[in-house]
Amino acid sequence: MFSKFILNTILLFSVSTVFAQTDGGQKVNTKLIKVTNKVYMLQGKGGNIGLSFGKDGVFMIDDQYADGIEQIQNEIKKVSDQPVRFLVNTHFHGDHTGGNPAMAETGTVIFSQENVRNRLQDVIAKETKKIDEEALPIVTFAEDLTFYFNGEKIYVFHVHNAHTDGDSMVYFTGSNVLHTGDVFFNGKYPYIDTENGGSLKGYIAGLEKALLVINEDTKVIPGHGDMGSYKDLRDTIEMLSILYKRVYNLYLNKKTEEEIIKTTDLTKEYDDKGFGNGFIKTEAFLKMIYKEVAQEAGAGVEDREARNKEAMKKYKEIEKKLKEKEKN
Repeated sequence: MFSKFILNTILLFSVSTVFAQTDGGQKVNTKLIKVTNKVYMLQGKGGNIGLSFGKDGVFMIDDQYADGIEQIQNEIKKVSDQPVRFLVNTHFHGDHTGGNPAMAETGTVIFSQENVRNRLQDVIAKETKKIDEEALPIVTFAEDLTFYFNGEKIYVFHVHNAHTDGDSMVYFTGSNVLHTGDVFFNGKYPYIDTENGGSLKGYIAGLEKALLVINEDTKVIPGHGDMGSYKDLRDTIEMLSILYKRVYNLYLNKKTEEEIIKTTDLTKEYDDKGFGNGFIKTEAFLKMIYKEVAQEAGAGVEDREARNKEAMKKYKEIEKKLKEKEKN
């Protein structure tokens, strides 16, 4: 569905448009877009792919679904006949890692934050159909990683508990291009995988960290959607913060989840811009915020109760000592 996004013709140059046939017989519109002289974005069935071309070879970020990897490889060959030497998975979801086995077969070395490998191992263990262990990254890192490749420094850094618990962003420092993975859905409500370590507050913190790394001239490749900018990241932070505060205030005023979802003016200015027309609809997004608000508020009550119990315990101990002192 993300392949239908209209490209921003001011910033981008479409290099090629081809159609790949999936296992289900559906055509996938694949677009390879030149971002700078070295860096390209490839849009298709899954998350946006980042590509760096140069004398050292090809550096790749994410690889979409398994059934589209042959077409992706063909697209890469149209720009360079050099091998894909390194691949970074921004997180573990299948629309970003499905092509891993095929890429590994060609000799590509796969990197990720350590939680990505752990999550993929869990997926492999639970799947009824066999998933090749070559899907696993063979090099992992905890916080950050630096490549010196194709004439520039490529900085890969972990953002905590954002879209998942294993998200990474990749910054091409010389080209001034940032790939955010799914910690940025440009112009749409994001999917935050709370079942796998994601959180709204972590998502906002991840975007804020990105703004500290890049500058106002940086071109931003989102996990899904059209090419973005520094301003788009800042606007997304503002949108998420505003909606979180609105839901929090309604929660404090004893509004139920159902009542909050029916408050249509809550998200109106963003819905009017099409934020609810993506993979995550307005209702699903509000449910996610409500759940996080309820958990946080509940944790706050528990903390206060624990502090009160501790204070009462200390008070009784003091009172006991005073009584013993009076007896003596």
